[in-house]
Amino acid sequence: MYKTTLIMNQFKNKIAKLFTDYEALLSRKNEPIEGEDALFTRYKYPILTAAHTPVIWRYDLNEQTNPYLMERIGMNGVLNSGAIKWNDKYILVARVEGIDRKSFFAVAESPNGIDQFRFWDYPISMPDTKDPATNIYDMRLTAHEDGWIYGIFCAERLDPNAPKGDLSTATATAGIARTKDFMNWERLPDLKAKSQQRNVVLHPEFVNGKYALYTRPQDGFIDAGSGGGIGWALIDDITNAVVKEEKIIDRRYYHTIKEVKNGEGPHPIKTPEGWLHLAHGVRGCAAGLRYVLYMYMTSLEDPTKLIASPAGYFMAPEGEERIGDVPNVLFTNGWIADEDGKVYIYYASSDTRMHVATSTIDKLVDYCMNTPEDGFTSSASVETLKRQIEKNLSQLANK
Repeated sequence: MYKTTLIMNQFKNKIAKLFTDYEALLSRKNEPIEGEDALFTRYKYPILTAAHTPVIWRYDLNEQTNPYLMERIGMNGVLNSGAIKWNDKYILVARVEGIDRKSFFAVAESPNGIDQFRFWDYPISMPDTKDPATNIYDMRLTAHEDGWIYGIFCAERLDPNAPKGDLSTATATAGIARTKDFMNWERLPDLKAKSQQRNVVLHPEFVNGKYALYTRPQDGFIDAGSGGGIGWALIDDITNAVVKEEKIIDRRYYHTIKEVKNGEGPHPIKTPEGWLHLAHGVRGCAAGLRYVLYMYMTSLEDPTKLIASPAGYFMAPEGEERIGDVPNVLFTNGWIADEDGKVYIYYASSDTRMHVATSTIDKLVDYCMNTPEDGFTSSASVETLKRQIEKNLSQLANK
């Protein structure tokens, strides 16, 4: 009897330690690691990782069915989260990937947008279409002026035209769902387009009475191929979304940070100077594909018109951000602009974990409007540099 009681107490103590350690992780205060004068401020700790997923997801807490208190359902990473301010909370709809390689969506909320992110008890049960997807991920959230909150995400399926025995050739479509409470979701038909679509974002306002989408046409599941960059399409009916015409508004270019492909991140932020965009760019290098974040702006009067395009990247992976399942990658599909002008940028590193960086609308607009554009050649870069040197020398001489 004594031995049985001792074993039971040991099991209870192990469970208690699991929850104590978990609560310590969630309540840990995040710390800025770059000064306020910087363009943006990174923070010391990731805000969501596999370890942030609830204990009740990963462990069977019944001693009879899990006497060794092993993880029964393992989580591989938390990444690529959509973001929105809702009921005064900072909400992330995160992509959670299990060790079985299946991704699903789950809601995590924070009172301050920097730390204390806590997952809701249950993940999202996303309804399927008539053609169920094998994997869904990377949701962009848009609170549209029609009153709904939309989530557009990648729906991945095995290519039905793949050769026999080929279990890796996939197709990508843009899945569309909408909600008003993040618990109940109405699934709409997937976006219909001539090409595959993996990075589709809904513009928050009607344009000429129609829904507007930022698209990314590509020839295959991985390769953009003939897809020219970030596209724009007007949709008559979001409940039966069909891309009839597509215009490229932010092009890919040779020997740039977006030569292989690029894609819209979250929906743009409206500012007095124009629409502020955050995107990812991909180039090939000796280490493989390198993903960075960059920015651009478009006109308020014509959202398809590019008005600012700073050269190079806005943010690139640093330090431990470069390490993970898919190294050397930063990716974003969520940001939040508060009423006071502070911007919370939520980004994933190496397909493994979520981070936050903060800036302000004023800083980001200044960066976009006053940073030189890419001249696309070495000689053009030198001339741009010389103009700044001459300006600074003149300034110093006049002091």
